[in-house]
Amino acid sequence: MRRRFAAVVAAMPLALGAAGAPPSSDLPDLSAVRALVYAGDYTKAVQRLTALSETVQHAEVYNLLGYSLRQLKRYAEAGHWYREALLYDPEHRPALEYQGELFLALGDVAGARKNLRYLELLCTAKPCAEYELLKKALDKAGR
Repeated sequence: MRRRFAAVVAAMPLALGAAGAPPSSDLPDLSAVRALVYAGDYTKAVQRLTALSETVQHAEVYNLLGYSLRQLKRYAEAGHWYREALLYDPEHRPALEYQGELFLALGDVAGARKNLRYLELLCTAKPCAEYELLKKALDKAGR
């Protein structure tokens, strides 16, 4: 199942924004950026994460960038960074959950349901926060 999931995500359109960033297996300290996100200062978070994405290639950096852009209703850019996160790490559950919420914001219920299904496959331990959050968002949307 994981191979099938990885193949589906790999078939997503390739995004080019972070192609020049060197790969990184180590997540840099994101506490200052997370504080900006939690405080709702998405504009400043986007600035810092964009600069970081030029030197670091990591799914969580891309995910937080997508989240911050989505909060600013810059949906096309948010979608780009969620795709980057999932290209880098197809099993990144937070990116799948947030991308599903983006799909809902865009009226793409089928896309959100696909992400919910992917999360169901990935979440071997229950409860799974990302699955529950996306399911709740789908239920709230009445879909």
